[in-house]
Amino acid sequence: TQDPVHQVSIIPRGMAGGYTMALPSEDRSYRSRTEMAEDIIVLLGGRVAEALILGDISIGASNDIERATKTALSMVTKYGMSDNLGPICYGSDNNEIFIGRDMGHIKNYSEQTAAEIDKEIRLIIQNSYKLTEKILSDHTDKLHEVAKYLFVHEKMDGEVFKSIMEGTYVEPTAENDTTVDASSEISSVEATEDSSVEVSADEIQTDSNEKPEISNNDDVPSADGESQQTDK
Repeated sequence: TQDPVHQVSIIPRGMAGGYTMALPSEDRSYRSRTEMAEDIIVLLGGRVAEALILGDISIGASNDIERATKTALSMVTKYGMSDNLGPICYGSDNNEIFIGRDMGHIKNYSEQTAAEIDKEIRLIIQNSYKLTEKILSDHTDKLHEVAKYLFVHEKMDGEVFKSIMEGTYVEPTAENDTTVDASSEISSVEATEDSSVEVSADEIQTDSNEKPEISNNDDVPSADGESQQTDK
């Protein structure tokens, strides 16, 4: 149910070391529990990839983990998507604009319920982590292909990403063809310029060899305005 990938980049922007951009294929005014659970799986992809491929983890996925945790928290406390806690909204937000979001959150449930909420959030994240790990483990070859492409090109559009996932991607040779075409075009232009120069030179040669025709019966005007015939 995820939106198609529009672009993937490893070019750093601000605090982010890269990004994956997805554009919605249709307008939606709401999101289902399945979609939100898949969002968490996508957000955990960077951390899981580090653990699987590098054998270590870094702070690079900190923002993704924060967003995944907030999504799980909203699923449990705001949208009533927990089977154990039921369709209940836990806590409420006031509208004080001078108070931080966390300080503005009013806790209207017991400590026992709070522990249950924490348990549900942890369960959602852990299950999503396992699913992410399985997906990347089953498609490690695709993960390496994406990384190889990004290492060379730094950016990847949605069509290339889709073809790699489907196993139909072939590295184009357009760069070499473009170089050959450019060289041929330059040679063609040079040849055209040389031929133009030769034609111009021949025209000048021809013009210089042509002598102006002089009429034997040209009339030369006299000083008094009457025409005067030249001697032969």
